[in-house]
Parts: sequence; structure tokens; C-alpha cells
Amino acid sequence: MAQDRTSRTFRSRTLRSAALLTGGVLALPALAGCGADEAELTGRATQQDIATTARQQVGEGGTLRWAVDTMPTTLNTFQADADATTARVAQAVLPALFTLDANGRPQRNPDYVESAEIVEREPKQVVLYKLNQKAVWSDGREIGAADFVSQWQALSGRNTTFWTARNAGYERIEQIQKGADDLEVRITFKKPYADWQSLFTPLYPKDVTGLPKAFNDGARNTIKATAGPFRIAEIDRKKKDITLVRNPRWWGEQTKLDAMVLTAVPRDERAAALAAGKVDIAEIDRNTADRIALALRNKSTGGKQPGQGPQAALTPGKALHLWAVANGSDEEAAEAARATRLKTADAIRAYAAEQAGLRGFTVRKTLEPAYTQLALNGESGPLADDRVRRAIARALDRGELAETVLRPLGLPAEPPGSHLALKGQRAYTDNSGALGEQNTQEAQALLADAGWTPGGALKKPGSAKAGASGSPAASPSGDAGPDGKNTARSARQAEVTIPAGSGPDTPTKDGLYIVGDEKSGGSTRVLAPAPVTFEDLSLQRRAGLMADTDTETGRGAGKDGDAKDTGRGVTGAYAPAGTAAPVAAGGSLGKDGKPLTLRFVLPSGPGSESLRAVGEKISGMLRRIGVRTEITKVADESYFKDHIASGQYDLALYSWPATAYPATDARPIYAKPEPASDGSLLVEQNYTRVGTDYIDQLFDQAVAELDQDEARDLVRRADARIWAAAGSIPLYQRPELVAVRPTVLNAGAFGFATPRLQDIGFTRAAAAKAGPPPVLPSPSPSASEGAEDAEDTEESGTE
Repeated sequence: MAQDRTSRTFRSRTLRSAALLTGGVLALPALAGCGADEAELTGRATQQDIATTARQQVGEGGTLRWAVDTMPTTLNTFQADADATTARVAQAVLPALFTLDANGRPQRNPDYVESAEIVEREPKQVVLYKLNQKAVWSDGREIGAADFVSQWQALSGRNTTFWTARNAGYERIEQIQKGADDLEVRITFKKPYADWQSLFTPLYPKDVTGLPKAFNDGARNTIKATAGPFRIAEIDRKKKDITLVRNPRWWGEQTKLDAMVLTAVPRDERAAALAAGKVDIAEIDRNTADRIALALRNKSTGGKQPGQGPQAALTPGKALHLWAVANGSDEEAAEAARATRLKTADAIRAYAAEQAGLRGFTVRKTLEPAYTQLALNGESGPLADDRVRRAIARALDRGELAETVLRPLGLPAEPPGSHLALKGQRAYTDNSGALGEQNTQEAQALLADAGWTPGGALKKPGSAKAGASGSPAASPSGDAGPDGKNTARSARQAEVTIPAGSGPDTPTKDGLYIVGDEKSGGSTRVLAPAPVTFEDLSLQRRAGLMADTDTETGRGAGKDGDAKDTGRGVTGAYAPAGTAAPVAAGGSLGKDGKPLTLRFVLPSGPGSESLRAVGEKISGMLRRIGVRTEITKVADESYFKDHIASGQYDLALYSWPATAYPATDARPIYAKPEPASDGSLLVEQNYTRVGTDYIDQLFDQAVAELDQDEARDLVRRADARIWAAAGSIPLYQRPELVAVRPTVLNAGAFGFATPRLQDIGFTRAAAAKAGPPPVLPSPSPSASEGAEDAEDTEESGTE
């Protein structure tokens, strides 16, 4: 579930009702206080589904074949082209100082760290690590301060010869020193950093991080010194697999498996790979999960399942017609019909064989730590007006959309209440009240206040009005405009009401499906905004925090910085007196002679059926408030890069993962875009182009707040503002579906938790049948290239 940092967050790594509007005033709901019960605030994460089994009940030995999406182009997780397989390998062979539990909360990893805590806060933050005295690299060297110093210097951003895609947190370190002995590492920060637990995971040996050559090139294909429960035995790019075996120098609990083979299998080929016995575990899509369930229900048929697969399209009428043509007098037609019959018969046999093979698997399922959102591109066009974005959001029945995807799988279908955390995480609170629940009438009123009326498409363009869509004065989420003044809009008088159309939806000549278009035929072209450029910006705290006066209202803010409720209105959107009457359900809106039509981009490939189904439902919901959508289906490989990242869309569906460190990781996703010298926008990872200075300031305060309760409150307040800005609307937590052999234990749908690879294995009976481990090369006793030169980065680390 993208380029640079997005490669580890978009699953190919993914995140709220209210407010409003009387003269542009945001009435944010009060956030729950810290004294409330934490379980009540955060909810409960959906449980893992991994066939949990005590270690002593897991068999010894065997080789687990695990499907991954790709062969990694690099083994260095800090490079721009690192992917999910890079992270999987690092998890098996490198130190992780903190891992995540089932609720997505960081936990100290005792295999590497005996203790880690903030020991000083003033005058500067100091963190002291006490390392496990048994922890060593595979070359026999002790893990110590020199490795921390070397990684910090490589990732701090000061030395640009290191090709690193991210440095968040490392740039805040002032020095790293050896403590009272070789097992203590003392880290002093020049600026406070709340997410310090995110650093040094994974930890690379100084042989990798000590020199640019080793970091940039050497670690792309091999890591000679490792320190995990597994080691890399072989990387076979021809076979597209990576073999990991037990690390003989591992000091912790030994792996139950002899070996683990990561095999690259495209998503659309996984059903065949599972059926053929090429893999034992694979993340799958809904279609494959349905096929496995069907195979298990129809064991007695031997894989032959009438009405399923290729046979489903072969109705008795079609079969009879093919037989007749194949035996007819037209030899050319008969030959083609016979070829079709043979091809269909082969496909039916292949499908039956696959179904028979799929009976040997079970589907483990939970909610993935990622959510799918509706993104609204606020850079230009109608969605540059925050009232239009809020209207779109208020038109959505998020519960219905979540049920469309999750209810058939038997998974909880409650929509996420936060952009920045999911249920179970400490930062989670349902802040969707800052935007408002689904309400068709209020959505229509918002559009009317923005000037989109039933007769608007018939009017001739007139003079520009304040607050019109795309107006320079219109600032997202109620922030002050360029002149520093309030961007409140005046009410607009009703114009002409026209009856709702009743014609059918029709595809255009350009291949666009226009939902709500009453015209038959015709051609509508997509008008794309100017392209934007992107830079991987380091996360710097911005100067000048907001004063206690709310810039949106000029009123005094409450203690949490949000506007106080003066009692002049109730939560929810409504239009001032004199606003144009709402459009009748199913009618179309317009302004200045132009209809309100939004470009909705969706992926077209296999495995994206759920997204397309959700997209069609969203289009139907928007049609009820008079908004038409042009649905364009594009190839999966170009969907994100050529449309989402480049801003070539109005509406789109994509996912963000949850993170244990939202102040650090989520900030670039919601950072206010900044103009570059060439006139383009620097958007970091904010592909909706919607942001405010205040949201940025809340993130900056949160990342520097060492009091966990205060930091959590700042993150929740930032999330409430993100909801109010209505640039992205979380719809549902993604399902995590994993096909696993029933003999595989402690593996499957992990949810939030970091897998404990040492405990994964087979049942005793299956392990006994597995036979001896594979014969593979022994680990190299030598350290990687440049180790001697890296010795210069020793313990003091003071600059």
C-alpha cells in the first residue's frame, strides 16, 4: 500500500463531521481530556489471526516459502527505492531496537536493548541505551556506540554524499557518546525529539554506514555483517527469491525454521503459485480469498465447480452455439469455434486443478494497519473551495462504504475516526466530529453557499465573486488568506431552479464514464492542473508558533488552541438566510455556465475491484447532491505516479499506513504546500495539496513535546484540523487477507504487530516430514568493504 519515502508507506508501507460554517467559522468539538480511560479513547485493535501457538508446541525445522511483491533493488532501507521486501529482509537480519505490539505501540526489544529511557530533559534531552551484552554482529564484533555514531552521521543530512531518502530525527542529534561502559550509548539531542524510539531501527553495522561507497552501493546487494535471528544465505535474482537461514551467532531464542525463502510472486499470479505448492504463505486479494473459500466448500467435487471460473461464462446456449458452428459447413468459422472450445476446455481444467490445490490453504484475516481514503485535490478547480470539499465529505455515508468492503469478509466495518492513528494506538481518538456526519441537505446547502446552483450551468460567466472556487482568496480550512484577512464568504441569492434530469448515464467517446450525465453521447475531456514538482524535504520545525488568538475567527482560543463555541450555532453545516435553494436529488449543479463535474481516477487492474466498487458508490452518493463525476480507469502501474503524485485528478482512492510515530511520519502527508521559485508547489507527500499553517505548527509542537500525554493531545488536535480541512476522508481500514497452509503456525494476518520470526514454524508432524535443511553457502567471516576506514567514526561522535 510511490517514490522515495512513499515507497515504504503506500501498499503497492498507508490514514474525519462538523464544523462549521456560519460566515466561515470553524466550531471544532472539544477533545477528550487526558483523564478519560485510555481504552475508551483509543478503542481496541482488531486481533491478529496467526494460529498463535506456544513455542514448545512448534516443530523444529522446515523451510517456509513466503510470497513477496518484488525482488528488492536495495537492501538498504534508508534509500529511496527501498520497498516492503527490503524491510522484510532487514527485519530478519538486522537489529530492531523497538518493535510494535498488537495495538501498534512501540515496545523495547530485549534481544538488543536491556533499557532505553530519557535520563535528562534539561538543558537538553539525553537518551541512554543499555545494550544486551550478548548482542554481536555476525563477524563477532560487539554491537556498540560506534554503530550508532556511524548511522547518525550517515543519516543526519549533513553529508550529501550519502544517498539517503529520509533523515527525520537524526538531524536533531547533537552528539553520541559511549556511556559508563561499552554497552551504554548516550545520545544528546540539540532539539527535543518525542519520537526518539523510531531511531536506529533497523540498525546497520558501521561497515555499511561508515563510508558513502558502502552505504550507497555496497548495501544494495548484500549485508556482510548482520545481527538477526536469520542471515542471508543466497540471493537468486534469476529465480527471484532470497534464502534466509538460521544465524549461528544468534544469542536469543533460536528460529524454529531451518530456512525462510522470500519468493517474488505478482499479486495476480498468487492463486496459481499457491495451488502449485510454490509458496506456503502469501498475502492475497479478495478474489483469491473467495476462491479458497469456494474450494473448501466444494471439496467433494474434486475441483470441478460448475458455474465458477471460466465455466461461468459458458452458458448452455453458448456451448450449443459453439458446437453447432464447430460442426457446420463454414470451415473457417468451424476451425475458429473448435479452437475456442479447446481453449475453454483447457481453461476449465486449469481452473479445476487450481481449485483442487487451493483446498490445501486457509485464509487468515484481520484489519491491516492502513486505511483507504477519498482524496480531494484542493490545488485548483471547484475543490480549491473548502465549502465544496466539505460538501463532498458530508455527502458520503462512510459506514456504507466500509461495509461494502469489510462486511462480506466478516471484519469490523466501523470507519476510522482519525487520519493519524487507528484503533488501539495511543494517539487514536475519533475526531470526525470536526467535519460532520453524513447529511445530504447540509451538503447541498454548502454547495449553494459556494455558488453552485441548479441554474448555474445555464448562466453566462460574470464577474468574479469573493470566495469563488479557485479564487486566490479562498484558503483551505479557514486559514487567513494572503492578505491576512478572514476568508468568510457572503451568502448568494437564489437564481433559477431547473427540474432534475432523468436521462441515463452514458460513456463518452474519450472512454470516461460520466456519472449523472443526462446527455447521450458527446465528448468530455479531462482538464488537468499544471504539473507540480516534488522534493524529499527534511522535516524541520518551522518558526513562529500560533498565538492564543484563533486566526480564523479573531476570538480567543481555548486552552487547546481551538476556537471556543460561542453558542451562535450548532455542530453541522448550514447555509445563511438567502442562500440558493438546494438542488433536488439527482439534479446537476453549475456556476458561471459550467457544470460541477469532478474527475474521479480509479485503478483498472486485477485486485482493485473493491476500490472500483467503492468508487462507483461514492459517485452515486455525490450524484444525489448534484455533483457529477467523470470516472477514468487507469493502469495500476501509472495510477499513483502519473495521477496521484502529479496532481492529475480531482477525486481518487488510495491508502496510507498507520504509524507509531505520527508526529514524524504523518507530517509530510499533511504539510501545507509551499511555492517553489519556479512557480510549482512543493507538496512533500501531501498529494491533496490541502494544508494550513496551524496544522504544521501542531505537528512541530508534537514532535518536540517529551510529555507523552501532551504530545498525544497535540496530535489529536492536528487530526481534528485535518478533518476540518476536508482534503482527505478516511473511509475504511483495509482488510489483511493471507493464505496460509494449516500446518504453518504463528504466521498469517499480523495486523499491527511486528512478526516474531523466531516463533514461526510448522506443526511437529509437518516439520518432521520436511527433512534436512538446505545446503547453502556459509557466512563470510570478513567484515564488509571499508570497515577499517569506518573505525574513524568512534565513540565520542562530538561535532
